[in-house]
Amino acid sequence: MKKVIMGNHAVSHAVRLAKVEVISAYPITPQTQIVEELSYMCAEGKLRARFIKVESEHSAMAACIGASSGGSRVFTATTSHGLALMHELLHWASGARLPIVMAEPNRALSPWNIWADQTDALSQRDTGWLQLYCTSNQEILDSVLIAYRLAESLLLPVMVAYDAFVLSHTYEAVDIPEQETVNEFLPKYEPELKMDLDNPMAFGSFVTPEYYMEMKWQTEEAIERAHRLLPEIWADFNKIFGRGYSAVEGYRCQDAELILLTSGSISSSARVVIDKLRGGGKRVGLLNIRLFRPFPVQEIHSALRGCKKVAVLDRNISLGTGGIFAQELKAALYGKDGSPQVFGFVAGLGGRDITLETIEEVIAATDRLKTPARDIEWIGLKP
Repeated sequence: MKKVIMGNHAVSHAVRLAKVEVISAYPITPQTQIVEELSYMCAEGKLRARFIKVESEHSAMAACIGASSGGSRVFTATTSHGLALMHELLHWASGARLPIVMAEPNRALSPWNIWADQTDALSQRDTGWLQLYCTSNQEILDSVLIAYRLAESLLLPVMVAYDAFVLSHTYEAVDIPEQETVNEFLPKYEPELKMDLDNPMAFGSFVTPEYYMEMKWQTEEAIERAHRLLPEIWADFNKIFGRGYSAVEGYRCQDAELILLTSGSISSSARVVIDKLRGGGKRVGLLNIRLFRPFPVQEIHSALRGCKKVAVLDRNISLGTGGIFAQELKAALYGKDGSPQVFGFVAGLGGRDITLETIEEVIAATDRLKTPARDIEWIGLKP
């Protein structure tokens, strides 16, 4: 069934189709409509889930940790300062190997601002959560279903991120699949280990130095397994639903001398610019990054083979270092033969529009420069 819905409600429908058993979240702009719609679904009997109301995002994640430890399929949503408040417990969720799924419409952090900016999710990149980034409302719905399959296969939490307002509040036609079809892709969650009065065991125990490193190694190994598992999940999803995804998505990259690397909704606008410049004889392409954690090093290196320059357009900032995707890319390419030059650009922070002209300016500056003038170029600053 196709329906015109906002990105936030695409999440709500995916959670309903995933037959989530416990939901706990605290309202915060721009994610509030996700849990509002889910509360209606629970009240009307469309979703048989326990909806736990809490006083903060920290408590919401604590409730999710408890419910997931008890063997339930769990969901939460937050953004910006709410995500920052969860920070301590994000480490606990991954450390306990709990397959919690979170929707995270990217919103700026301080100073006060409610518009799109990826820094909030990317600043949690070291917490052990896998991260998927979306370019459309259809991809949001699909990614939530994929996230549960991935999370429960690896026993790790997954964050589904997308741009605030640009996608969260924009209405697009979305194919909402039938429940029977989703059941074929996402079976009932049956954890091997869970809190059970009939089979008592310890959870969340104090870990001494003799075992701590081994536990972290096991988590790291599980995260790395996502590189092998995700292509299988995406292939299965494509077989059932007819929509294919991958860790990186190239557009007109085959003979490109210059490739623009982006993530999120920017990629949709960038395709228009690439087509325009191709029409003028420019050999340019686009690489959209869908998977951020783990970072798809091999896929990116393969996609960039043969190009001379990469322009990274970041809607985020690691203050004192530069754009986060640019820094990750430089680390991924370091020491690899034939790697292109990387030119980092930051634009659109705090929800400032990234227009077609902005994207053209980034490509033109990269084309013009022989080497990066600085580690980071700020685009669109007011004089």
